[in-house]
Amino acid sequence: MSHISTTLLFTILTLLIMLSAFFSGSETALMTLNRYRLKHLAKQGHRGAKRASRLLERPDRLIGLILLGNNLVNILASSLSTIIALRLGGEAAIAIAAGLLTLVILIFAEVTPKTLAALHPERLAFPAAFIYIPLLKFSYPLVWLVNFFANGMLKGVGVSPEGKEGQTLSKEELRTVVAEAGALIPQKHQKMLINILDLEKIRVEEIMIPRNEIDGIDLDDGEDKINRQLQNSPYTLMPVFDGGKDHIVGMLHLRNVMRPLAKGDLNKDQIRKLCDPPYFIPEGTSLNTQLIHFQRSRRRVGMIVDEYGDLLGLLTLADLLEEIVGEFTTDPSDTTPDIQPQDDGSYLIAGNANLKELVHTLHWELPLDGPRTVNGLITEYLETIPTSGTSLLLEGYHVEILQTQENAVKLVRFFPKKPKALM
Repeated sequence: MSHISTTLLFTILTLLIMLSAFFSGSETALMTLNRYRLKHLAKQGHRGAKRASRLLERPDRLIGLILLGNNLVNILASSLSTIIALRLGGEAAIAIAAGLLTLVILIFAEVTPKTLAALHPERLAFPAAFIYIPLLKFSYPLVWLVNFFANGMLKGVGVSPEGKEGQTLSKEELRTVVAEAGALIPQKHQKMLINILDLEKIRVEEIMIPRNEIDGIDLDDGEDKINRQLQNSPYTLMPVFDGGKDHIVGMLHLRNVMRPLAKGDLNKDQIRKLCDPPYFIPEGTSLNTQLIHFQRSRRRVGMIVDEYGDLLGLLTLADLLEEIVGEFTTDPSDTTPDIQPQDDGSYLIAGNANLKELVHTLHWELPLDGPRTVNGLITEYLETIPTSGTSLLLEGYHVEILQTQENAVKLVRFFPKKPKALM
């Protein structure tokens, strides 16, 4: 080294520090790449993404290569700084040179490049991938030797270097990704995606039309009444019963009866023949499962039954889809007749109103993990069926019972919570 000028030694030292910065920064960049974005770019044909993806298939080899190069240049830099220190100040300058070199490497070859790489990983990772692939091939025997001993030590403590951990996201992690997407996904679409993730938590009986509200045709009724029902029905599909709702005949599509109905020769036997077989849904089925079943069976309406086969309610595909996309219209007074706003700020609410619909429509804070209707919530709270005129404080809301009928609350008046006064 005595024949090499001090200026050239400083130049080589600078190049070594730059190489150290490259190894440090590229390591952080490659390891912090978004794996899902990387897969997407690779599928789109991005050359840098393809090479980076290949390198990350065996991270042990990549890390071995980077650390091998980084340690090599750092050791060479330390040796050169010692030679330069001896030339400029003798043995007393070695300690000063070691301290200065440590500071320079820390700032210029570690903190700065790694911070830059963490902020903009793709800018560093993709160009570095073009260098690392041929470098890995060139130095593979040495890298393999390093990995052989390192992987052997890992296997000794029960860790398999080849067993890559899955990159799949859990539902809660996916929910966080969607919620933090910001402007990348419109807010309405974010809500729809989150609703899809929530389908597994919701059971069919939570959104069904209850048994006592099912509007259907009973073949025990007279033909005149049945004809009037068919003529005035707002639905395209109607359930048909024979002697009560426990005896389901099937589902009748109104377009199949329009012609005989118009001619005036429709009879009960024709209705029976035109009915499709009933489609039953077991109680407790999750909405995501039922959505798949609707699709596979090509059905739009199902009858929900309990473990004894008794009818609990009716579920339509439209009601299920509303759990994803929300209400098809936005005016609560038009779409929710069970909720009637009053001039004094209170709301007249039917006892069979769905609590979930109430919470979504009025943004009230009511429990959704128990009863599904206002009547159920009140009777559970009071542990008895109240009489008309009863008042109570329910979850912070003042409630007046306006009408009861037999064994259920029919109509109540809800007063919204008053805003808390500022201290």
